[in-house]
Amino acid sequence: QVQLVESGGGLVQPGGSLRLSCAASGRSFRYTSMGWYRQAPGKERELVARISSGGSTNYVDSVKGRFTISRDNAKNTVYLQMNSLKPEDTAVYYCTAAATYWGQGTQVTVSS
Repeated sequence: QVQLVESGGGLVQPGGSLRLSCAASGRSFRYTSMGWYRQAPGKERELVARISSGGSTNYVDSVKGRFTISRDNAKNTVYLQMNSLKPEDTAVYYCTAAATYWGQGTQVTVSS
């Protein structure tokens, strides 16, 4: 069983930045692909970014060049650095391990 705990969400103005963190339990973190999804009100959950166990990354087109996913295997933690935030980035962001285990979500609101 893997437990994931997200942190770092909040309210930010357009153009601002936030960094989300996701701390994972378990010994297999370094061998597990990790990802961030988001779900806005009335919309389906979508993949935002993913990082493989080897460090390869991919992003949804709408965040390319603005968001960066990274991982620290020594800390069992995955990060999502979000820059140049837009109102349309407003959503609940979820951390996932292998698209199997999910965190509780953290709210990100981009508004002036």
